[in-house]
Amino acid sequence: MIVFKYLFWILYRIWFYILVALPILILFPILLISILKESWYPFFFKIARLWAYFILIGMGFKVSIDLEQKPQKGASYMFIANHTSMADIMLMLVVTKNPFVFVGKKELAKIPLFGFFYKRTCILVDRSSEKSRKAVFLRAQRRLKQGLSICIFPEGGVPEESVLLDDFKDGAFRLAINHQIPIAPFIFLDNKKRFSYTFFSGSPGKMRVIGHQFIETKGLSIENTKNLNNQARAIILETLQKQN
Repeated sequence: MIVFKYLFWILYRIWFYILVALPILILFPILLISILKESWYPFFFKIARLWAYFILIGMGFKVSIDLEQKPQKGASYMFIANHTSMADIMLMLVVTKNPFVFVGKKELAKIPLFGFFYKRTCILVDRSSEKSRKAVFLRAQRRLKQGLSICIFPEGGVPEESVLLDDFKDGAFRLAINHQIPIAPFIFLDNKKRFSYTFFSGSPGKMRVIGHQFIETKGLSIENTKNLNNQARAIILETLQKQN
């Protein structure tokens, strides 16, 4: 029985990468055109959402989204969520129709095919470089001025399996304060169980998302960054503890 289990996990991982690559290959010319201008990004975002749905459905994930407050069309936000799975990117893309730009680690740009579009549409950061971290703020500022939102996984990476929620980096909260945009916290309850970074794990099933009331930043200053960080983390941690 255990042999079949491991065989399933191997095939399940391979199937995931097939689902990631197939739409990109089929839609490559359209995707290529959509990234030629930054102003065309909302069109690229719509295609990316279809790509995300294709993967989640293909993996047998049933997405359930419960939002206490919905983002307004045309408004900019700082979207944040806990980070536990390779499927977090796809799930975040289906949570909201508001076009947003990911801020993510530069290492993902090395992934064949996916990385080509990732590094041309996302804001990449080298966390070991202070210069790179400063450049993130300038690029994010330009994107926000274009009416887009920003998405950051504030843990700064995927924590160990035993860690429910890692400490948050300050970047997302400093950006939100600088631009006086609301923070929209999302909690991914099942992603670690469904498709974690542990190779021999995962299965089809429910993927629940809870979206809390937005945290306003109007009137806050940079001195409030750490308090805002702690407030957002407490909201996500409390929900994880209640649901797990």
